[in-house]
Amino acid sequence: MDLLAEVKERTLLLDGAMGTELISRGFRPGGPPEEWNATRPADIAAIHAAYYAAGSDIVQTNTFGGSRYKLAAHGAGGRVAELNEAAARLAVAVRDRDYHGRLVAGDIGPTGTFVAPMGDADPDELRDGFAEQAAALVAGGVDLIHVETMFDLVEARLAVEGVRRAAPDLPLMVSLAYKPSPRGYRTMMGVEPQTAADALLTAGATMVGCNCEVTAADMGELVEELREASGRPVVAQPNAGAPRLEDGATVYDETADHFAGLVAGFPEHGAGIVGGCCGTTPAFIAALAAKLAR
Repeated sequence: MDLLAEVKERTLLLDGAMGTELISRGFRPGGPPEEWNATRPADIAAIHAAYYAAGSDIVQTNTFGGSRYKLAAHGAGGRVAELNEAAARLAVAVRDRDYHGRLVAGDIGPTGTFVAPMGDADPDELRDGFAEQAAALVAGGVDLIHVETMFDLVEARLAVEGVRRAAPDLPLMVSLAYKPSPRGYRTMMGVEPQTAADALLTAGATMVGCNCEVTAADMGELVEELREASGRPVVAQPNAGAPRLEDGATVYDETADHFAGLVAGFPEHGAGIVGGCCGTTPAFIAALAAKLAR
């Protein structure tokens, strides 16, 4: 699949938050969300179906924390292949049953570890870990890979290298989490859009983008900067407004209609793929699909 050719023809619509939907179905901290791919597959399938029904062209697998590093924190480091492949097969089965022509993206998040000088992780082991996760997603039948919510450019580059070892020909999107700063948009590790775009595209990414951290009101300008930096359409998934705590729970106040009205303008700034991150639901994606005249 030529992803860049696809997004030049029309804006593609991603899904919204997986974690928000899991919590609404009873997930609580204590185990890895990816375990539901084995223990509660009907719930995961229902989430994918809801996003497809809302208008998503692409749904993302329930594997954000599916690396050996994240799973090991829950005593499940040896289940990378099982849980990632199961996740991919669940999403593919929903697509093949009712939503022919749509796509499944294998979702890969950060490991929570850092190489020197910020940490003591071994770069080769990190690269191997990303390759291991990507290989399982490929075995499950994904159409593309999305490495997302990255803060550290070193880790993001290692992720690209690992994914390319396992999936040399699949489209690969890489999104970093930026915030506005006095010096412009930066990740919490100080990475700016131009540096990220240059490094990640050189390493083998198909598209770069941004997700999380930034609200829809702030992301349009960032999308434009990333489009100029990369020279190609970008991926954009803002949160449902700024989070706040209410009775110990994270709450997002932005409405689906307000969110959709803002994000529907992102293609004019250079976005080729749009969707939602934390706090967004199928209702947000349905509202966005309507604004995009789907």
